[in-house]
Amino acid sequence: MANSNFVELELDYSATNDGRAIGDVVRSGVFSAGGHSWRIRCYPRGTKELEAESNGKYISIFLELVSKSKNIKAIFDVFLMGKSGQPSSSVATRCVQVYPPKSYTAWGWPQFAKLSYLKSSSHMVDGKVRIMCVVIVLRDNNVAMSVPPSDIAAHLGSLLDRGDGTDVSFLVDGETFPAHRAVLAARSPVFRAELLGPMAEATMSCVAVHDIEPATFRALLRFIYTDELSEDGIEIESSSSTTTMMVMTSELLQKLLAAADRYDLGRLKLMCAKKLWEMVSVDNVAMTLFYAEMHSCPELKTRCLDFFVADKNFKKVVLTAGYVQLVQHFPSVIDEIRQLVES
Repeated sequence: MANSNFVELELDYSATNDGRAIGDVVRSGVFSAGGHSWRIRCYPRGTKELEAESNGKYISIFLELVSKSKNIKAIFDVFLMGKSGQPSSSVATRCVQVYPPKSYTAWGWPQFAKLSYLKSSSHMVDGKVRIMCVVIVLRDNNVAMSVPPSDIAAHLGSLLDRGDGTDVSFLVDGETFPAHRAVLAARSPVFRAELLGPMAEATMSCVAVHDIEPATFRALLRFIYTDELSEDGIEIESSSSTTTMMVMTSELLQKLLAAADRYDLGRLKLMCAKKLWEMVSVDNVAMTLFYAEMHSCPELKTRCLDFFVADKNFKKVVLTAGYVQLVQHFPSVIDEIRQLVES
């Protein structure tokens, strides 16, 4: 598909000057450029709309988009041809226009060339002048391109599921989790120090992890590889090719928040805090506050404190096991609660 094309018009000066009326039009044949159909409209003695201005003394020439297309940007070049067959530099013009032009059927020049000039110029050959019209259709540089969303999380998650290229494993309460040192080190400064630094774990092929449950460590690994925490749970591909679902309960989120703090995963910590707040209730708010205080999550702590004093929740929360844990481990937090309740 050619983006450009040209049409040559030949006008007889004597016939134009003496035999044509203002408003008479000479149309070219329909031609193609840029996949669209075009036509040249030439008025040898000007258009009737501009009769007062031209008084029949000028050639008018316009480019018309014949196709039912819209918003087509095109260059329209028009120039006279000299006796030698070379284009004129003195009678030449160009416009860049979006077709079809608003409120018009065509676009061009109502006063392209003066008829009296043609008679005395070197452009006339045997009483005739040749007008070259060139149309160049411009491609839209702002073509909408659909960029697919990032799939790195899916690829790394699949890498974790398949266990390809693992170079370290973790033993958690009798369950083994294969992993990749480089991925863990890139995501967690704690893992980087353990696995790539001078610590003993750097030379071990299997690292024992204490004080964390397998379900919590599994969720931790999933986040490290995918940067995601599922709304409902995490799907794990087992060796039997069946899919199991680990539901994100408030208890698991509390433990995962602790693991995120342990391995310095700030984003995971805040994600857990957000979900814990969405799941907060009279039954679990005290335990959620316990974890927020223990693992330095002030955003979650503030919201839990506000929950204590809302709608007389305090009288119900003090009866839960979580409140007993608060009393035993964080008496300063209990003082904060009492002050809020009293105020």
